[in-house]
Amino acid sequence: MAITFDSPLTAVLGAAKPAQRKKFEDGLGLRTVGDLLRHFPRRYLETGSLTRVSDLRIGQLLCVVGEIAGSTTHRYTDRRTGRPAYRVEATLRTGGPSLTMTFFAKTAHMAEWHASRVAIGNRGVFLGKAGRFRDQWQLTNPQLSIFGMTDDGDEDSAVQEVLEFGALYPIYPLTKGLQTWDVARAVKFAREVVGEVPEVLPAPVREEYDVAGIADAYEWVHRPEDREQVARAHHRFRFEEALVTQLVLGRRRRAVREQGATVRDGGDGAVLAAFDERMPFELTAGQASVGKEIDHDLAQPHPMNRLLQGEVGSGKTLVALRAMLRVVDSGGQAALLAPTEVLAQQHYRSIVTMLGELAEGGTIFGSGAGTRVELLTGSMNKSQRTGPLSRIASGEAGIVIGTHALLQDNVFFADLGLVVVDEQHRFGVEQRAALTDKAASPPHLLVMTATPIPRTVAMTVFGDLETSTLTELPAGRAPIQTNLVPLAEQPAWLARVWERVREEVGKGHQVYVVCPRISGDEAEAGQVDVVDLPDDDAGEGEEVRPRPPAAAVEDVVQRLSSGALEGLRIGRLHGRLPADEKDATMRAFAAGDIDVLVSTTVIEVGVDVANATAMVILDADRFGVSQLHQLRGRVGRGGLPGLCLLVTHADAESPARERLDAVAATTDGFALSRVDLEMRREGDVLGASQAGRRSSLVNLRVLRDEDTILAAREAAEGLLDVDTDLGQAPGLAAAVRDLELSQQAEFVDKS
Repeated sequence: MAITFDSPLTAVLGAAKPAQRKKFEDGLGLRTVGDLLRHFPRRYLETGSLTRVSDLRIGQLLCVVGEIAGSTTHRYTDRRTGRPAYRVEATLRTGGPSLTMTFFAKTAHMAEWHASRVAIGNRGVFLGKAGRFRDQWQLTNPQLSIFGMTDDGDEDSAVQEVLEFGALYPIYPLTKGLQTWDVARAVKFAREVVGEVPEVLPAPVREEYDVAGIADAYEWVHRPEDREQVARAHHRFRFEEALVTQLVLGRRRRAVREQGATVRDGGDGAVLAAFDERMPFELTAGQASVGKEIDHDLAQPHPMNRLLQGEVGSGKTLVALRAMLRVVDSGGQAALLAPTEVLAQQHYRSIVTMLGELAEGGTIFGSGAGTRVELLTGSMNKSQRTGPLSRIASGEAGIVIGTHALLQDNVFFADLGLVVVDEQHRFGVEQRAALTDKAASPPHLLVMTATPIPRTVAMTVFGDLETSTLTELPAGRAPIQTNLVPLAEQPAWLARVWERVREEVGKGHQVYVVCPRISGDEAEAGQVDVVDLPDDDAGEGEEVRPRPPAAAVEDVVQRLSSGALEGLRIGRLHGRLPADEKDATMRAFAAGDIDVLVSTTVIEVGVDVANATAMVILDADRFGVSQLHQLRGRVGRGGLPGLCLLVTHADAESPARERLDAVAATTDGFALSRVDLEMRREGDVLGASQAGRRSSLVNLRVLRDEDTILAAREAAEGLLDVDTDLGQAPGLAAAVRDLELSQQAEFVDKS
């Protein structure tokens, strides 16, 4: 029976032992021959380094042929366990400097096994990183394949395969117990026995966009002759992935357009005109321009799908409110979805204040023009919800503001025409869909963010959203100084942090202290710690220092009240508090009755206290770049200079410290969004994944491959213009269908 891409992986692993097959399947997640061939090298070594070692650099990846010149075994007592342990040290003679290697073992048997592999006189291929210890060069985390040292008699051929490679030798992503030549050998055999490689890209597309054929791409990625072949292979796989993704997004957009939407052209414009008349200031040029873009979209017979981005204070809420009033004037309703109760209440108060008597339409207190504004949150009891639910269902409420409570099944709209999502990174596609599904016809969608985050940038580049940007500097904003407090090197600096807090309070100002936890290990709803992805080059068994317990609001309030900030008026705020207590706390802080507010990220957006001039963020490494930028945007809002102190236990030169250094270096939110994307990857472009999880993209990186993505978008539109079903490209149609079904399955699972 012919071996194909869909054949089980065991078909090409041959004589591999069951334990090794398990490492391919469970450790690397490879199930089929196609999975193996799509397991691409993560880098390539010049094969000249196989015969000589020169010009060594610390951290340099080496693959050398050498001979063991010395080997000794040391027995010692493990200080952590008190038990005997063993260390085998060997000296490797190469064409250049000698390299020392160290192997640790917990048992005498394992020590003997290591010693047998590095017995004096043994020759083989050795792979690892160059290091320096006690004025000697080391090969750290070494992998080795010794001539003649194999149970199945096949190791010599594996070494010869290494030596027979061309100019470049592939280094594959690995799992514990597998070595790169194990993967290279399996890939080599698979390439030899697999029949015709399925081609999904139509020939005209390959020719127009200068994309390599699939057979050449697999040959060049696994066994390249030069770097140009590697580049051509990578371009092929990235373009294919971008094209399939673009086709899925393109079909989604076209399907929505075909459903149509109710035109919201503003009718007689009475409410919007009355609102504009009572505004005490003129719209900025940016607000006016973006407003025209939104007006144009709302007047179309298909749904608007627009992202509105701009720094805190740039006037996004005003732009969104004018869009909502335009829909009200058109006879429809608008819903504003906020991620937290604090933000929903803030929006409600702000919008009601801006509208004045216009917010009392339909009541004896209202003017001739106007509409009702309703607030709906999860903490409202049944009796509190009855009135708003009735007015929402009847259409009496033109503007509805709420949290996830708006998504519940018992919330009905008379004619939902516009959905505004604030801080859209806090909601996934599924959650937005749950709200838009409440409309008789697809509503228009406006999503807002003060700081684009990785997935937002990804969606923008991939073309899933039209983008409007407010670029003016926020009015009345003072500069914010951001300093890092590295407790790993300077633990005594924490005392100075609390001294600075006292100094700010002594000037009559107020301070936020932000914690990643509520109490113990309980996190705020929706808050997920940023987890740094492992370095591809990290060696097996490298020790990772565990994080200390995260700072929690309840604990910090108690500690500060009886310690460093004793005598100050300290308040607490987090999502687990009753709604009335949260509201009372925020009102007290805004009124100046609280000096220091210890809070979770519920104050991340929407909180506006002009007298707050400083913020201390504890365990800042647990927050993402965009979240840190949002948090510090709470200070310096009243024309007074702001101070943000990022307190962290993260080690110097760690990815966490890189993030914090980036935040401290700039207050440009759009620059930080790109930093965030580079560090945390794209998230799930089609779904809702967030917070540093691995990207659903395999070969693509949004920033690196922007040109490829834009070319693929052009190609996708051309193909869909001819045939949305892709009947002339069955391979491509199957790939698109597979991706659509996988996303659909994930949606069902999450629902």
